[in-house]
Amino acid sequence: MFKVDKKTITTVFLILLGAADFCSGIGQAKDSAISKPNDADSIEMVLRQLNEKTSEMRTYQSQIEYLFRQPILESETVRKGVLYYQRSDGQSALRIDFQRLKQDDEEEQKHIEQYVFDGVWLTHIDHQIKTVKRHQLAEANEPVDAFELASRNFPIIGFRQVEDLKKEFEISLVEQQEGGAEDFIHLRLRVKPDSVYKDDYTCVDFWMDKKLYLPMKIVATSTESDIYQIRFIEPRVNKRIDKKVFDVKIPEGFGGPEIIPLRKKT
Repeated sequence: MFKVDKKTITTVFLILLGAADFCSGIGQAKDSAISKPNDADSIEMVLRQLNEKTSEMRTYQSQIEYLFRQPILESETVRKGVLYYQRSDGQSALRIDFQRLKQDDEEEQKHIEQYVFDGVWLTHIDHQIKTVKRHQLAEANEPVDAFELASRNFPIIGFRQVEDLKKEFEISLVEQQEGGAEDFIHLRLRVKPDSVYKDDYTCVDFWMDKKLYLPMKIVATSTESDIYQIRFIEPRVNKRIDKKVFDVKIPEGFGGPEIIPLRKKT
């Protein structure tokens, strides 16, 4: 099952940002392909332009493909679905509907799981076992944006200050493969030894679409060598989304909801 722990919750929000290659050497891009690793001006320009574009984003809709790979266990799971995000008047909402599942060498099958975040509650509806869980992730009177919440555990470029990223990572531009497409920019973030992320991740790769100037692919490699890979398909930015999309509707006959309250800081 799709276990809902810190990394899973974070990954649910990260799906807004895309899929990628593998920093551990599994992917096609090699360290030797890094171009202009010391070109600070170019990297700074990319990051600042990305910040500008994300600040202008009010809605986002895309088909998604989320792969979770555990090389040590030789296990791979791929989920496919659709994502909706909306931000207005200081509030945001996020919905992810997973619809298809493929595990290892098995045939792809229908598999419905829904995640809806309203700034306070993350609701998880599992249609396979007919259960509903509601995780409180913020104080009721202090709702948070999905990106703000995710950034507590993950370096979301475009939603973090450039100087903050530089403190935690060695950032480099990666050269495109010869004969490859010219419509994206590839950034590699390697975790510094004293980074706040050192216990969770070793490397993060981002691919940005040159037209939209938003991440089109991301990969995070964990310290356990697990790989979180997400890919966007046909994204739509700042197009109208019906507010009813973010309504939580519990199907008849489902158990719960099980309420998981906010953990108080000690």
